[in-house]
Amino acid sequence: MRMTPVTRSSHHRVGFDTVFHGLLWLCAMLVLASLGGLILLMATGGWQAFTAFGLDFFTRTSWNPVKDIYGVLAPLLGTVVSTVIAMLIAVPLAFGTAFWLVYIASSRFASIVGTTIQLLAAVPSIIFGMWGFQTIVPFIARDVQPFLNHHFRHTSILGPILSGPPVGTGLVTAGIILAMMIAPFITAVMVDVFGAVPPMLRESAYGLGATRWEMMRKIVVPWSRNGMIGAIVLGMGRALGETMAVTFIIGNVTSVGWSLFAPRSTVASLIALQFPESPAGSLRLSSLMALGFILMVLSCVSLVLARLLRGKRS
Repeated sequence: MRMTPVTRSSHHRVGFDTVFHGLLWLCAMLVLASLGGLILLMATGGWQAFTAFGLDFFTRTSWNPVKDIYGVLAPLLGTVVSTVIAMLIAVPLAFGTAFWLVYIASSRFASIVGTTIQLLAAVPSIIFGMWGFQTIVPFIARDVQPFLNHHFRHTSILGPILSGPPVGTGLVTAGIILAMMIAPFITAVMVDVFGAVPPMLRESAYGLGATRWEMMRKIVVPWSRNGMIGAIVLGMGRALGETMAVTFIIGNVTSVGWSLFAPRSTVASLIALQFPESPAGSLRLSSLMALGFILMVLSCVSLVLARLLRGKRS
């Protein structure tokens, strides 16, 4: 048998493939280097605060720039609680909207609502903050908190949660605004995930006499679970790091308490407010860098837990 000689074009193809392979490796390494550089920058920048305060930095509630005494507990709790409130509101809202768009609404109406949701996701965060300050804060202060205080302030569980003057700013207000911000992102991802469910499975369930509720619970949710977890983690990541909208409406008070309606602060809002006023090399700046490092660690932990949950479900 006669061997076909290697042509010049074949050499060019091999060369292009080698260059393409190298570019892909370079892109991957740049992503890893960027993440490693961010973590290293935050860790080295906050090292002065970690060594100065030790474990007290994580348990102290005071943040006093005048006395150079800093603690992460108050903004960290504010971040976690406001994110939890936002997820409790946004996830059911996004799930219901996505399911309605894919399986219930007509195609024309679904396209209109879907486009509106995409436009809502593109609204800058500062617009949500301005809207929340002008609309949600007065509504909470004038109607919601006085009503709840009047009816539930004497109960042992809800009383401490509802305590405080009705100023409107606080964790509940921040949670509502964050929910409005992250719900479009979660909805958009869930729409794509629900749309990927094989029609044969749904039609088979209907053919066996399943209701729409049973089809959703036994077909759509099990099939889409991993994608839904990814959507929730995407929304959680934005809620954890949101800055401007939260700064407008949370009150920016570094304190710890039971009330969900009292002014509080988050890690991102505290950094945004005080970073420009922190001198280079100061303990205050190092404490803010340490806050940024803790926020990155918190985001990474949430992502790892989500991946573990996905693996367990699979």
